[in-house]
Amino acid sequence: MKLIKQIKPLGLKIRSRLPSILMAAAILLLQAFSASAQAFSSTELKTGISNSLAVIMMFGFVLGIACVIYGGFAIRRGDVDQGKMSIIGGAIIAAAPAVIFAFFKIFGIDANSSVGVGNF
Repeated sequence: MKLIKQIKPLGLKIRSRLPSILMAAAILLLQAFSASAQAFSSTELKTGISNSLAVIMMFGFVLGIACVIYGGFAIRRGDVDQGKMSIIGGAIIAAAPAVIFAFFKIFGIDANSSVGVGNF
């Protein structure tokens, strides 16, 4: 019974903050709409997406290498099945961006796309 008495005041505090949170969200939303009314450049958007994909590819490569190393340690421990699966998974994770980029190059759709490694 004491727990219920403690929960009710907490609920009232949250409800009292709700209008101010909604007001802040509305202000941020309106500012976003006014910012989107400015000039739009698809080149800048593609560059931003390309750079973002490059960062994701770098993290994926590091994660894939870590999975391969973990698989080697698992095989050394004696867990061969888990080790093989980890090595295969790590290789797929590390090589996925390069494979997708190669497909874009092969099919000739890389000229007008945001796929790439950015300006690194």
